[in-house]
Order: sequence, then C-alpha cells, then structure tokens
Amino acid sequence: MRRATLATTLLALAGCTVGPDYQPRSPSELGVPVGYSVPAAPTREDLTRWWQRFDDPVLGELVDQAASANLDVAQAIARLRQSREALVQSRSDLLPSLSGNTGYSRSETLRGGGQTITLPDGTVQNVGGGGADNYSIGLSASYQLGLFGEVRRTIEASRAQYQASGFDYATTLLSVQQEVARNYVLARLYQAQLANARASLALQDDNLEIAGFRVQAGLVSSLDQEQARQQRAQTAATIPSLEQQYNAAVSRIGVLTAQAPGALKPRLAAARPIPVGAAPSGIGIPADVLRQRPDVRAAERSLAAATAQIGVAKAALYPNLAITGNINTRASGVGSLLDTVTGGLFAGITQAIFNGGRLNSQVRGQEAAADAALAAYKSTVLTALEDVENAAVALDTARRREEQLTIAYEAANNAAILSRSQYRTGLTDFTTLSQQEATLLSTRNSAAQAQADAATALVQLFGALGGGWDSASVPEATPREAAAPTLAQPAPSPAPDTTPSDGQP
Repeated sequence: MRRATLATTLLALAGCTVGPDYQPRSPSELGVPVGYSVPAAPTREDLTRWWQRFDDPVLGELVDQAASANLDVAQAIARLRQSREALVQSRSDLLPSLSGNTGYSRSETLRGGGQTITLPDGTVQNVGGGGADNYSIGLSASYQLGLFGEVRRTIEASRAQYQASGFDYATTLLSVQQEVARNYVLARLYQAQLANARASLALQDDNLEIAGFRVQAGLVSSLDQEQARQQRAQTAATIPSLEQQYNAAVSRIGVLTAQAPGALKPRLAAARPIPVGAAPSGIGIPADVLRQRPDVRAAERSLAAATAQIGVAKAALYPNLAITGNINTRASGVGSLLDTVTGGLFAGITQAIFNGGRLNSQVRGQEAAADAALAAYKSTVLTALEDVENAAVALDTARRREEQLTIAYEAANNAAILSRSQYRTGLTDFTTLSQQEATLLSTRNSAAQAQADAATALVQLFGALGGGWDSASVPEATPREAAAPTLAQPAPSPAPDTTPSDGQP
C-alpha cells in the first residue's frame, strides 16, 4: 500500500507544470488600430507570387533563382534545421536513457604467486600463478521524472523557437525577393537614363556642329560654339556615373542569386523597359499583419519561448526526482556469464536548500526576458503597420508624380523641338536652346525616376503586406539534401499563436 501510494503521489506530481501558460495577445493589446490612417480598401488578395504581377519573365526567373540559391536563405535554412534538432533533443528527455557496456580482461602472473608441490615419486612441480580471463556485461538506465514540468516547459520553449526559426527563414526569403526586385528596377532605370543621356548627346553633337557652321558663316560669335561644347561635355560626364550605378545594381543581383557579381551582365545587357506592376485592389486591415508578416509571427513565437523558459527556471526551485537502475554480470568464462546476475535500483529526490538566491534570480531574469520579448513583439507589429502605410503613401505619391512628369516631359520635348528649329533658322539664341535641351534631359530622367519609384514602392508594399510566402503554413525543416524548407499543414486559426502539433517533425 505504501508503494502504491508513493507511485500515485509521484504520478500526480509529474502532472504539475509550474510557470505561466502562454496566452496570445489580442490585436488591441498590441496597439493594433481598427483601420489604417491612409485611404485603403479592406480587401485582401493572394500575394504569394507577387512578382508575377509585373509581367516581366526575367524578373520572375531572378526572384525564383534567388529563393533557391541565395546564401542568406541557405543560412536561414541551416538555422531552421539546427532548431529542429534542438527540439528533437528536448523531446528525448521525456524518455529514459539506456546504455550498455561489455568488457573483457585477462590477468597474468608475471612473477611468484604460485606454489610448489612434491609428487609421491619425489617429482617437484610448480602449480598456479597462471593467467585468468574475466568477462562482464552491464546495462544501466536513468530517468529524470521532471516532477514540476521542467522537461515539458523546455520542450514548449524549443518548439516555439523552432517555429520562430521557420518564420525567420520566411522573413529572410521575403527580404531577398524584394532586394532582387528593387535592384532589377534600378538596373532598368539606369539603362533608361543611359539611353536618355546618349540620345541627348547625339542631339548636342548636332547642335555643336550647327553652332560651328554658324560661327564660320559669321552669323554668331564663338560663344555659341563654346556653350555647345560645354553642354555636350556635361552630358557626357553623366554617362560614366550611370554606368557605375548600373554595374552596381547588376552585380548585386548576381550576388543575391549566389553567383559572381558579373555573371548576369550578359543576361541583362539587352535593355528592357522599367517594369510596371498591378497594384492590389486593397491592403486589408491592420490585424492582418499578425498572420501575414513572418517577422511578426517570429516575434510572437519568441515571446512564447521566453514565457516557457520562466517555467523552466521556476521548476529548479522544486524537488527533482531521478531514477537509475543497472544490471550486471561477471564471470571467468563466456558460458557462465548468466550464472550470476546482479541488479540495483536507486531513486533519489534532490532539493535546493541554499544557493545564495541564484535560482530566484534566474526566475526574475527569465521574467525580464519575457517582458523584453513582449516589447519586441509590440515593436515589430507597429513597425509592420508603419511599413504598410509608408508603402501605400509612397506608391500613391510616385504614381501622381509619374502622371505629372509625363505631362512635363511631353511639354519639354515640344519646347526643345521648337527651340532647335528656331535656332537653325536664327530665330533664337543658343542659350535658349541649351536651356531647353537641359530641361528636356532632366525631365526625361525625372519621368523615368518616377516610374521606377512607383515600381519600387509597389515592391515595398507587397513586402509590407507579407507577400511572397504561404502565410497559412508554418515553414518546417526538411532533410539535409532538400533544397528548401517545406511548408507544414495550415495553422488551425488566424490567431498570432500558430502552434503545430506535438508530433515529431
């Protein structure tokens, strides 16, 4: 009866788990407003492959290549696999550990140790003092019961950290996708501006030639010719700078796709227009960022892990039960190994009595870590909302600028054509023509810049909304030979706490 009572008590204690249970925060607790402060439709669209909205096959190929080959993504995958193994190791503490040993030894008497006997016939013979064999087999087991939930809390923390690593991988993936698209837009912008500069340079060569003819004819002074030379040289001076910027953008895309910086130069050499994408019809509601943004979900999982660690620290304040057992056999021959078998069982409870306040300090330290994780979670949420609003405003601003600069470019082009015609006929001076030519080049570049700004703002908006991954799934580690993590089954609810099952991943 005493043994049964003791076993029942131990089982009851094993069901105790100290420390706070994690509770997901509601949007209001995180400071999430009901709606955005900028005009936005509350509808949501599928942005899993947002780069296809630009209808640019080269951009799509580069984004896909970066997703599978980028080295930052590869590091995130390795960290995810490492976190998975940490979870496996934590779960192993739920089971006893078993180890076996076997041994063989032989002893030899090198000197002495024997005895001398005299046979009846008077013969003297030495006996004893020879060698001896010894065989042993043993089996030992140990089990840490975890009466107050330290093992379960450790598993809970490891699981949350594993999920956070999955969302960190998704965050890295989204960041790489956006960086590739942004540099691709820049590369096409610099190609357009180089084309503008070279086209203006060709016109200015004509202007310089005309000015030379007019000087030779005595119609104007050499001032016109010098002004034409100056304007041409200034335009030509912008080309090396644009070539350097173009080279930097293409090199960056090469590195993002895990290639040498110059690997993509032949592929991107043919000029293409600045990509124009279709904006989403709406950006949803602020609460959507809690499940759409992987960085937000990673911060939430980090908070869950920090909360579980409080329980691990508190469990150290309570008794700890360890059970160990062993079975051993030892014999001088293999055939007699099982003749004598011994075994032992030991159960011991340890309790911290005095440690100078170290264990209580560890609890307070974990509570402080959880407070910091909560603050980081709130900060990540608010930053995500800020990203959405800034991207929406940037897109609207860029498109309005693009519309007006298109009109300005048309007017500047007409004015330049008229000035060039009037200068040829002597109806205006070269200063007026020079000003109009400079205005045309500046306006043409500004229009291209506004178009690129609109494309970049759209990429920024897609990233701010959490586009580029399947937010209904939790990234999980795959075997080492796999190219990228898989996505687990959809989360059971859209709440911030997306905890998968306890099954072995």
